[in-house]
Amino acid sequence: MAVPFRKVSKTRKRMRRAHNALTAKTVTSCPNCGEMIKPHRVCPNCGYYKKEEVVNMKKDAE
Repeated sequence: MAVPFRKVSKTRKRMRRAHNALTAKTVTSCPNCGEMIKPHRVCPNCGYYKKEEVVNMKKDAE
């Protein structure tokens, strides 16, 4: 089985792992109701997208 010839230094190991950091999910507030939503999606709370009603939520709730 292959074994590394030399020890990998802390600096080289950390440089390799520099791109492994987690990033927070992007959320924006709905301009109609203020609910936090993913960008470029219809608001699941009120059914609006870009200040236009796309889904009639009152009709769906009944």
